[in-house]
Amino acid sequence: MGWLTPLFVLALLASVALDLWLSQRQAIAVARHRDEVPAPFAGSVSPDEHGKAADYTIAKVRFGRVGTVVDALLLLVLTLGGGIALVDGLWRRSGLSEPWLGVAVIATLALFAQLVSLPFSIWRTFRLEARFGFNRTTPALFLADLAKGLGLAVVLGGPLLIATLLLMERAGRWWWLWAFGLWLGVMFLMAWAWPAFIAPLFNRFTELRDATLKSRIEALLTRCGFASKGVFVVDNSRRSSHGNAYFTGIGRHKRIVFFDTLLEHLAHPEVEAVLAHELGHFRLKHVRKRLLLSMAAMFLGLALLGWLARQPDFYHALGVPVPSTHAALVLFVLVVPVFTFFVTPLASLWSRRHEFEADAFASRYADAGELATALVKLHRDNASTLTPDPVYAAFYYSHPPPLARITRLREAAAAAGGS
Repeated sequence: MGWLTPLFVLALLASVALDLWLSQRQAIAVARHRDEVPAPFAGSVSPDEHGKAADYTIAKVRFGRVGTVVDALLLLVLTLGGGIALVDGLWRRSGLSEPWLGVAVIATLALFAQLVSLPFSIWRTFRLEARFGFNRTTPALFLADLAKGLGLAVVLGGPLLIATLLLMERAGRWWWLWAFGLWLGVMFLMAWAWPAFIAPLFNRFTELRDATLKSRIEALLTRCGFASKGVFVVDNSRRSSHGNAYFTGIGRHKRIVFFDTLLEHLAHPEVEAVLAHELGHFRLKHVRKRLLLSMAAMFLGLALLGWLARQPDFYHALGVPVPSTHAALVLFVLVVPVFTFFVTPLASLWSRRHEFEADAFASRYADAGELATALVKLHRDNASTLTPDPVYAAFYYSHPPPLARITRLREAAAAAGGS
């Protein structure tokens, strides 16, 4: 497996070069159109708002470019640079046996990666987001979120990691089948537990109190044949002024959640249209399809890991001289994304198709014109660029570019009005 080392380096360099090239295209395209509001948005977005969106996008792109380079260097340090081998060797001197040796090594590497990423998180929150008026997170809240996140990683991730390492050590050649069943169970358990027990640790969720809007939403749910455990408002304004809406939970335990910042800026018909779009993802089985794809990817990934873990050259090619179950797990998690990066445009294309389909669904059960108006407001209030580079958008955008999407919605609204 001597070919793996040059292939890994080539794939990493190619992915970094491609990301930097695409981000440069995005920055140039956005800057070129900074002072020119696209005609379909001229009546809704002012030149100052359009300029702010351009500046915000360019700032995020530049910040992301630094992160891309740092992440690549960190990956090389940990693998071919001997970082994993160094941590593994130091912990082996303690005399720990599996799975505790693996837990110690992985926890140390995770903590190191967290420390490297922490300055970037601080800068993004308190400099970049604050510069454009979006940040509302206080230092105390930031530290509290960080502590809660680390606590959950220990309480929830720790037992899963121990169980996985035990299966790798003691369940034989087909350990990965047992691990697949375990991970699948945990995935469904988390989908059930997240809205009821975990998310409330970070945010306050309250029942929607606007009786008029609630009645309108309940009517929409009835028309769409959708059952929900309730409609909630989350206090996202504690952290950011960005607005959004989402579904969470599974089965009969699904919840509809609106950011309080979204409700502040959208009229009732617009909220209804946004919700109709989200309902479309469920009624058109987009969520189920994505879940099945995730399960298939998990199954194939674990099967591949099961094979690679038995190949001594796999470890040597990536800078780890002593094979072990925990080294196999770490290397797999770090290295596989380098190769899967190149399927990003396919995943983005699939996601954009789902968004168009959900828009069409919303046009049947709500007002397409109201959805278009809501999207314009969301792009304006979130300072999302209206003029992305088409190549960058084709590669990265999970949602259609705003001009194409809103133009289609307005055409649907005109057709509905004419009929």
